[in-house]
Amino acid sequence: MDISSIIFLVLLAAAIMYTVTIYNNLVSLKHSVSKAWANIDVLLKQRHDELPKLVETCKQYMAHEKGTLEKVIQARSAVSAAREKGDVSSLGPAETQLRAGLGNLFAVAEAYPDLKANENFKQLQSRISGLEDAIADRREFYNETVNANNVRIEQFPDVVIARIFNFLHRDLLMFSDEEKQDVDVKALFG
Repeated sequence: MDISSIIFLVLLAAAIMYTVTIYNNLVSLKHSVSKAWANIDVLLKQRHDELPKLVETCKQYMAHEKGTLEKVIQARSAVSAAREKGDVSSLGPAETQLRAGLGNLFAVAEAYPDLKANENFKQLQSRISGLEDAIADRREFYNETVNANNVRIEQFPDVVIARIFNFLHRDLLMFSDEEKQDVDVKALFG
């Protein structure tokens, strides 16, 4: 075996190792995105399970606020459907609806002193608020992971391996600007 054959084999082995390293890093990112989604999914499921309890508690006091309660239930169903499908693009708008509905519900609850004083309502409100904060944290982590994945599969030489093995672009979990605004309490009672 001559020196040029040895050099060729060394370069081939180095190229194969480099390709394997890139592939393994892409697989790791893909699974990180899936794990980040699973973390959000768990929290969405927990909140999904808590919302009927909150609505039932509110129904006992808020007979005149049926529309507000129905909006929360409809939004809950939309979030659940998007969550079960893993449809990130539908989840954002559904989450925006649900968060707006919850904001309205909590704001309207201010007009019902007996409801505000109800221990069950206070616990549910606290639990759901905690879940909302946790979802926001997990959403941030998910979006960071998705961004790392998307950047990596577009960079050279990773893009070559990503295309060969069909690594996919992932959607960020985005909520509308409505969701970021405070609830207008005056408009609710005006």
